[in-house]
Amino acid sequence: MNGTLASAAATDTGLVRERNEDRFWMDAARGVFLVVDGVGGQAAGEVAAETAVEAIRETIFQDGAPEERIRAAIAHANNRIFERATGALDGMACVLTLALVEDGHVTIGHVGDSRLYLIWRGAIRKLTADHSPVGEEEDAGAIGEEQAMLHPRRNEVFREVGSRRRSPDEADFIDIRRCRFHADAALLLCSDGLTDLLTAAGVREIVERYAAEPARVAAELVEAANQAGGTDNVTAVFVAGAEFHGPSGATRPRLSTTRPAAHARRMAGPLTGRLAFLAYGVLIAMLAWVVWRAAAGWIKP
Repeated sequence: MNGTLASAAATDTGLVRERNEDRFWMDAARGVFLVVDGVGGQAAGEVAAETAVEAIRETIFQDGAPEERIRAAIAHANNRIFERATGALDGMACVLTLALVEDGHVTIGHVGDSRLYLIWRGAIRKLTADHSPVGEEEDAGAIGEEQAMLHPRRNEVFREVGSRRRSPDEADFIDIRRCRFHADAALLLCSDGLTDLLTAAGVREIVERYAAEPARVAAELVEAANQAGGTDNVTAVFVAGAEFHGPSGATRPRLSTTRPAAHARRMAGPLTGRLAFLAYGVLIAMLAWVVWRAAAGWIKP
């Protein structure tokens, strides 16, 4: 399946920030996709994000099961960032989402509040959990999506990569999720600069509108975030299966062929009503004429 994946990415500084601390990496041929959002003052966030990309590229293709490889790669990135965080880079870190598509499945490694969405059969589903106070409330249903987007603590996170040494299997560090990835499905990895400004429904609408053009999907998502305010760096990595075409292709012909019939029904309704009215009028007039004739003695009882 990896040989038939179509993918593209777009990133932008946004309209407020001076630097773009987001980074991404794709190897579609081997099914690896990554979004990183750097955290830190000055240029530290950029360095943290770049370090994470470098470290994951070095380790993700080692032998092992997908989950083991993802855990090892993210832990390696974490410790590499920690080792480099001295002087002006002190305190730098990042959040990230890493996806590995193999054998009809996607395995996801996730830390922080970047996200991965699955778009399949007209629906969009978030497969990652935000490691943030507001994200937990949203995922639990305590607040709605739009409330979470506007929350003053939206950008706080309680998990990140790089602040201290960690091991691959450490508890409360890397979330791993694995699920089927059908040929008619698509994935979207993105930084919070996108999802703080666009609802999931808005994301799905753009994905489906430009489904046949992965580069257009990524670019339009970034542009939509900027049009909505561009308050943060924004990155989108879009991955489509070989049979992903947005809404079902079978739906469109049915809609187009039923429009004339629906139009005919809409036209027939008023016409039928008018004919019935005329018929009732004629019948009432005839009855009135009969009664009048009978009263006048023209018709015998």
